[in-house]
Amino acid sequence: MASVRIEDVKIVGLVNAVPDRIRTWEDDAKQFGVEEMQRVVKNTGVSRRSVAEHLCTSDLCHAAAEHLLKQIGWAKDTIDLVVMVTQTPDYPSPATACLLQNRLGLPVSVAAFDVNLGCSGYTYGLWIVSSLLAAGKLKRALLLAGDVVSRAAAPLDRSVVPLFGDAGSATAVEYTPGASPIVFEMGTNGAGGVYLHTLAGASKHPITAIDLVAGERRDGITRSNQHTYMNGAEVLTFAITNVPPMIEALRTAAGWNASEVDYYVFHQASRFMLKNIGRCLRIPGNTNQLVIGLEGYGNTSSASIPLAMNDQLSELNTTKRRIVMAGFGIGWSWCAVALDLGPIVMPAVLRIPDLPCPGEFEHLKDHEFVEPPGTV
Repeated sequence: MASVRIEDVKIVGLVNAVPDRIRTWEDDAKQFGVEEMQRVVKNTGVSRRSVAEHLCTSDLCHAAAEHLLKQIGWAKDTIDLVVMVTQTPDYPSPATACLLQNRLGLPVSVAAFDVNLGCSGYTYGLWIVSSLLAAGKLKRALLLAGDVVSRAAAPLDRSVVPLFGDAGSATAVEYTPGASPIVFEMGTNGAGGVYLHTLAGASKHPITAIDLVAGERRDGITRSNQHTYMNGAEVLTFAITNVPPMIEALRTAAGWNASEVDYYVFHQASRFMLKNIGRCLRIPGNTNQLVIGLEGYGNTSSASIPLAMNDQLSELNTTKRRIVMAGFGIGWSWCAVALDLGPIVMPAVLRIPDLPCPGEFEHLKDHEFVEPPGTV
């Protein structure tokens, strides 16, 4: 694994936004059965989720970013960088970050680009932003991380549907000489990509008519090639095998012992997984040191770490704490962060009306379908 230490950068504030549409375990029980859903709720810790039927990732991140900028008082023309982390972009192209630069009214001098990562995306995004700011040429950045993963789930997939929710986050990061160091630990193993993926929709597997057809697969789940596939057992094995040694290596690189960490904020995959990782790391189970914040939101992919902090650690508004964050999952990809965090601006989670938002290109005439000559 790779260790990186970055100086002179700090997080100023963060805001999270979720759809106001709520889906409960009782809703899922109508489809999957009461006993099945009671088992799922016990293992995952998720009894209700915020899900989007209409909102896109950009809508949630836009709302979060606008609110954050007002709360911290940053003028838009002082922002130098926008990094958008998502695996559910608005379009295959252009980058969602470019569209958000325009939608937010940021200067054309801003650097903006997307990063295609899911569960490890927030921590990787924080590393990218911090690295670029640490050079001292750029002063202020917005890290936007979010996904609408519920919209990629097959409606009859009991391994995915009851777990995933949707959210967008905005984090303000600033070049600040003398700020406490931030330490990162990272790793990748692409051999695990087969266990959590979406097959169709890009150049390796362009969408054809058959990819839109949902049918029963070898695991007994009905899905199409456009839906997300997840092998939960392999995901759990990967996390238990790789996350604890990553955290131990991170603490060593940061010069911290276990007793010096105030909170561990891991990717909110499921309560069962978090508890097992906590036991491997000997995190006391009778404390709130291991942050669990899935209830009411579900697994929100790249937004899960900032959302868990927003939901569970309101004290960061007024105090400084030693935090270890860790993102891990699809790829396989993993990245952990050790930092002193707070006081930061962190208002309550925003709930955004789940209403249709027009796309940037809907008005273009060349997108209208024209029947070929001679078509009856």
